[in-house]
Amino acid sequence: MSLVMDFAGKVVAVTGGGRGVGRGIVEAFLDAGAVVEFCGRSEPGTTPEREGRTATFAAVDVRDAAQTEAWIADISARHGRLDVLVNNVGGSPFGRFEAGSPRYFQAITEINFLSAAFASRAAFDALRASGGSVINITSISARRPSPGTALYGAAKAALESLTRSLAVEWAPEIRVNAVSSGLVATESAVDHYGTPAQYEQVASTVPRGRLATPKELGNVCVMLASPLSAHITGAVVPVDGGGEWPAFLSHTPNADIVQQADRAESSGGTSS
Repeated sequence: MSLVMDFAGKVVAVTGGGRGVGRGIVEAFLDAGAVVEFCGRSEPGTTPEREGRTATFAAVDVRDAAQTEAWIADISARHGRLDVLVNNVGGSPFGRFEAGSPRYFQAITEINFLSAAFASRAAFDALRASGGSVINITSISARRPSPGTALYGAAKAALESLTRSLAVEWAPEIRVNAVSSGLVATESAVDHYGTPAQYEQVASTVPRGRLATPKELGNVCVMLASPLSAHITGAVVPVDGGGEWPAFLSHTPNADIVQQADRAESSGGTSS
C-alpha cells in the first residue's frame, strides 16, 4: 500500500461543512481528491470546488436521528460506499449555567454529542464495508474548565469518551479518532472577540502566537483518515498551537517571565 494521502475514489461525509472549521475540512478532503458530501441546516452562499469536483450539500438537522440516517443512506446508495465520516457540527452561545433552561441543556447536548452518535451509528455498516474511519471534532473545552459554556465542554468531553470506546468496540474494521480544536480564525472570529486589537490580544494567549486556520484542522483530519495513520485509533489529537499559557505566567507570552519560572523550578523553588 502506498503511504500517500490520495483520496481519489474515496467518499467523505462532513457534518456542518458550510463554514468555519467544517468548510476547512471539506476543502482539505477536496484537495486530497475525495468525493465530499456535507450537510447543514441552511445552504452556504458558495460551495467548495476543486478541479471540476464540487462538494455536495444537503439540508440536514443532525439533531434528528431519522434525518441523519436518511442522509447517510443516500450517500451510500449514490456512491456505493462511504470511507470517512467527520462529525464536525457543534457550538454553544455564552451564558451562565444556572440561567439555562432544560430545553437549552437538551439542545446543546444534542448538537455537540448526540449528533455525532446518531451519524456514527448510521454510518457503521458502510464504514465497516470500506474499512473506513470516523473523526470527531472536539474542543480544548473538553479538558479544562469552561465557565460560560460548561455544558458545551461537558458534551465535548463525552464525545472524546465515545471516541475512545468506539475505537475499541469497532476495531479492527473501523478506526475512530478525534481532533481537539483550540481557538480558530473563522470568518467571524474578529467580530466575535470585539475588535482587531482584541482579536490580536486573544491570539497572543496561544503559545504559537496565532489562532489555527480551519484548513489546518482539515489537514489533520485528512492525515488521520489516510494510510499514514493506519494504526492510530482512539486518539485525540490537539490542534491548538500549544494550548493556553499557564495561569502562573499571567497568560502573557513573555520570555523573561518564562525564564524566571524555569529558573525557579530548576533551582527547587516555587512559581506559585
